[in-house]
Amino acid sequence: MNPLSRRGFIQAGLAVGGGLLLEIIPGVADAAGSKASFTPGAYLRITADDVITLILARVEMGQGTSTMHAQLLAEELEVAPSKLTLEFAGADRRYDNPTLGLQLTGGSTSTATSWGPYRQAGATAREMLIGAAAKAWGVARSECVAKDGAVVHKATGQRLTYGALAENAATMPAPSVKPREKDFSVIGKPTPRVDSLLKVTGKADFGIDVQVPGAKVAVLIRSPVPGGTLKSFDDTEAKKLAGVSHVVAVPRGVAVVGDTYFHARRAAQVVKVEWDDGALAKFDSKALHEEHVKLLRGSGGKRVKNVGDAVDTLSRAGTVLEAEYSCPFLAHATMEPQNATAWVRDGKCEIWAPTQGPMLAAEQVARALDIAQSDVTVHQTWLGGGFGRRIAQDYVIEAAQVSKAISGPVKVVWSREDDMKHSPYRPAATHRVRGALDASGKPLAWHHRVASQSIVSQVLPDFAGALLPSGLHFMRRAVASMGQGALAERDDSSFEGVDTLPYELPHLAVDFVPVEPGIPVMFWRSVGHSHTAFATESFIDELAHAAKVDPVEYRRSLLMRQHRHRWVLELVAEKIGWTTPAPEGVGRGVAVHKSFESYAAAAVEVRIEDGAIAVKRVVMAIDCGRVVNPDIVKQQLESAAIFGLSAALKQRITFENGRVQQSNFHDFAPLRLNEVPRIETYLRENEAAPTGVGEPGLPVIAPAVANAVFALTGKRLRTLPLSLE
Repeated sequence: MNPLSRRGFIQAGLAVGGGLLLEIIPGVADAAGSKASFTPGAYLRITADDVITLILARVEMGQGTSTMHAQLLAEELEVAPSKLTLEFAGADRRYDNPTLGLQLTGGSTSTATSWGPYRQAGATAREMLIGAAAKAWGVARSECVAKDGAVVHKATGQRLTYGALAENAATMPAPSVKPREKDFSVIGKPTPRVDSLLKVTGKADFGIDVQVPGAKVAVLIRSPVPGGTLKSFDDTEAKKLAGVSHVVAVPRGVAVVGDTYFHARRAAQVVKVEWDDGALAKFDSKALHEEHVKLLRGSGGKRVKNVGDAVDTLSRAGTVLEAEYSCPFLAHATMEPQNATAWVRDGKCEIWAPTQGPMLAAEQVARALDIAQSDVTVHQTWLGGGFGRRIAQDYVIEAAQVSKAISGPVKVVWSREDDMKHSPYRPAATHRVRGALDASGKPLAWHHRVASQSIVSQVLPDFAGALLPSGLHFMRRAVASMGQGALAERDDSSFEGVDTLPYELPHLAVDFVPVEPGIPVMFWRSVGHSHTAFATESFIDELAHAAKVDPVEYRRSLLMRQHRHRWVLELVAEKIGWTTPAPEGVGRGVAVHKSFESYAAAAVEVRIEDGAIAVKRVVMAIDCGRVVNPDIVKQQLESAAIFGLSAALKQRITFENGRVQQSNFHDFAPLRLNEVPRIETYLRENEAAPTGVGEPGLPVIAPAVANAVFALTGKRLRTLPLSLE
């Protein structure tokens, strides 16, 4: 590789756009005389005081990205992951997620998209540091080796730390080097989490911890009906209360601003507000379900997958099964309620936020305030859970709008009730499935119809600006409007997993019937797979029962060409003891599903206690390619099991007269500690590149439980949350 000038090399890196940016930035001493730094890429900075900083391109919301990215970098840099200091990337197109096309953490893509760039950054930096040391000692590069954060001369034992080499390394040409592909020392090992100490000692600042000098705290009063608008408000009593500074109208309602959250919350309770409920004043989720059923029993919708002629085959088949599966709206219910801090001044806006999309935040705030995106600065914080909720930027926009209204810094804080009643939700979905069996019990045809909302078409207008290259944001509305109609008819996130059924089926037809009631929706952990797997894995179980074949054997016989599905299926069956009789009073169920390029399976054991379903044991397996950190993969499977069981057994969001009926964890309950079953996790490792981990474990939980209930009681449960009543 020919050496490039420092400036030329920076330009070459920036031209990559979303890939590895090997920029060599000269150190600049400030008034305090700080040390020069060596920045071999957008992901790594080494300063002369020997601080090695990992710049995290994906946000950390509890899923372990900080640790796994540290392992990727440390593997090639020859340092312990614990020696790395974390820094979150702000809004910057250099950190675009190449899979998603914008700077976003989601879709279980963090490790998969960072597998190459972070290892490459570490390898390149290592070789440049070795080159700087060899030059300083006047020896051949081959005589030097990187070890434990320093370069060592093998013959003499001389040692220079990376910090001591940083300034000279910044002058070295970047070599052409490939990261190692085997014989890892850090990757694949159960490395302790690098964020644990920060969190248990309170040093990790979440969005809700941000303290900007002089900042007030705001609580918003929002329309009880989605899309409702403010008619009038009376703040007379609120302004009489101590600690209240402002009561102002903002686009989403009325902002009550106080010295503390409790001042603002107390005052908000006495503001009298009159609303125009708007078009959704009579919206009812039961009526929506009835509309779904009516449409699915008709012939409308868009054919999104067609193999053979399923409809004709079904019309002539001797054995035909039909089933309808219903899944409700769901809230994300992150442990840290939504919040953001903003300071609008001098035509610019500074944001501190727990967001999954820093560039989305910058673009949408700029649009809301009618300022340039370059005039918005986003400081990324730790997130107390995301699950897709923090892809929406409503809480960030609110903070910016309130700050502008009061001409000062402000933190907007949502209560749990605010979060439950005013968030975007996982869409409600209904499935109608018809299947035909031949004389031997094998499936001949499968016709699957899905009715739901399109998430992508709803969020496209907000995403368009962040997706477009800089300078083309004026095209945002045109691009969004051109794409919305088509996406509403064919939004893969509404039927994903159905159109890619792994089972051998001579005839398969999949129809998507978009129903757009106007309820705000957003990606929810595992997105469409969260409801499609419930339908597909429940129905394959029904076919197995009709064929009088064991459910595991039935699936296995139809997965002979899908070995990775079969691997995880067989693994959970073995570990739960599927071929041995279940204990008395116990039902076993199984499910297998691919999502986010990973293959997951679950086998569960259930009992009926006091007339309710009690899950006693969950055995999970995943094939996610090469495992970077087995402990974190297992943690994510356990998390998916608990998250999935909460939704499968307890949770739903319902609307009556346009109003959400749930308000807190008493009526949108997560699994309690005493209800958590024994969870066992197994990894089917291989040398394929890493794939998704955070979401793939969730889709198999609900169908496995429903199938176990059938095995125990003979009753098919086709509506979530599952109930015997």
